[in-house]
Amino acid sequence: MKKVDILNFITDFRKSPNQIKTYQELVDHLGANHEKVIQGMLAEMKQLGVIRETDQEGKKAFQVAKK
Repeated sequence: MKKVDILNFITDFRKSPNQIKTYQELVDHLGANHEKVIQGMLAEMKQLGVIRETDQEGKKAFQVAKK
């Protein structure tokens, strides 16, 4: 699994550039067995400003901030 897998799942810049996905949707799509890796990658991408954490209906969600 790579960071680009997470970014591609969250958004498609041509079709839906402002798409928001919840943390649970990410885990369901990428596999619960990769949850520790997903958390690490999300933390790193948040620190770099590539994604931003938002709140969607009271759940932790993510949106791509940079292309």
